[in-house]
Amino acid sequence: MRFFYNISIFFYYLVIRIASFFNPKAVLWLKGRKNVFDRIESAIRTSESKQLIWFHCASLGEFEQGRPLMEKLKKQNPSVKIILTFFSPSGYEIRKNYSGADHIFYLPMDTPSNAKKFIEIVKPEKVFFVKYEFWFNYLNELKRKNIPTYLVSGIFRDDHYFFKSTGAWFRKQLVTFTHFYVQDEKSLTLLNAIGYSNVTLAGDTRFDRVFELASNVKQIDLVKQFAADKTVLIVGSSWKEDEEIISSFKLDHFKLIVAPHEIDKAHLDSIIGRFSAVSVLLYSNATELNIKDANVLVIDNIGMLSSLYQYGTIAFIGGGFGKGIHNILEAATFGLPVIFGPNYKKFTEAKELIKFGGAFSIKDVFEFEKTMQLLSDEQVLKTASMISKMYVKNRIGATDRVLSKVLNP
Repeated sequence: MRFFYNISIFFYYLVIRIASFFNPKAVLWLKGRKNVFDRIESAIRTSESKQLIWFHCASLGEFEQGRPLMEKLKKQNPSVKIILTFFSPSGYEIRKNYSGADHIFYLPMDTPSNAKKFIEIVKPEKVFFVKYEFWFNYLNELKRKNIPTYLVSGIFRDDHYFFKSTGAWFRKQLVTFTHFYVQDEKSLTLLNAIGYSNVTLAGDTRFDRVFELASNVKQIDLVKQFAADKTVLIVGSSWKEDEEIISSFKLDHFKLIVAPHEIDKAHLDSIIGRFSAVSVLLYSNATELNIKDANVLVIDNIGMLSSLYQYGTIAFIGGGFGKGIHNILEAATFGLPVIFGPNYKKFTEAKELIKFGGAFSIKDVFEFEKTMQLLSDEQVLKTASMISKMYVKNRIGATDRVLSKVLNP
């Protein structure tokens, strides 16, 4: 089976090579890994500390889960050096200058030789894989070297290959982890059922991250002026399908902030075109003179969204008409009821917030307008807001639960 796994890695690389002829992200994926070992070796050689901890994240969402752990480790022991790796350009390109890590790289492909070479160069004291990254050549090399390796904010589902009748080889590979820190009871039960008792229900470190963001949020003066005590609908990480629904809604007494997932010119122009009947303003063009008269503010930068929610009344989170919804917790921590499309089943927080009454899933324009009408009731809005805020507040602490055990085994 290991042979077939390694063959699949080779073919994955081949597919990326082919995709690079027409896909910009594939180009970044390849370019970021060019001469990566030379850059890693140079960085590690000049490092001032031998105590190096490795965090690996697939992309941006997993980074947000690893971030509280990295920052807490640094706070507790400033001499610790952190190497952070990403698999996807979506994470690396946005966080390659993150100051909380000392070294940031793309993860070299998971071949036996790459895994051996990477670990020989880095010599990590401890390793954290975030959520559900399973690169078995790296994991086996870490096990062979007796390097403590942890899965944090882990989540497992019935349909994962570990729990299928054909997944025996994959189940055996999980022995490479020193300990699993999982998000929910279901994950703990699934791992226990296949013979793994080294599992702790620690929760999701994202709650710590978003709660901290809300506690230390920075003011954005122009957005504050735009909101100016109005009822504000914030559309976060939107895609075309989300924007089609939002643009059908009559703003009336609302103001609208749209922070699209992609900010290329064509996408921004399409958003502006959808709201041509009202005053639309790009954030980059906003001034104190024109911001108050705008009805729709379109955010044409990356990195501002989490701070925007402080000015919102209701949030619409994108992605629910595609592969899956984006981060709803950043909105919920500010006490915003959250609306999203139908593709949310893989997200525990979305299912729970719907159950409790702080979130609402919609399938079309009709359901969106119906939900907005429901939330126009002041008492309904107030209750949903309180539910969202308390949902986050009641779930903080995963970072401390993980580190207290890892640092004091």
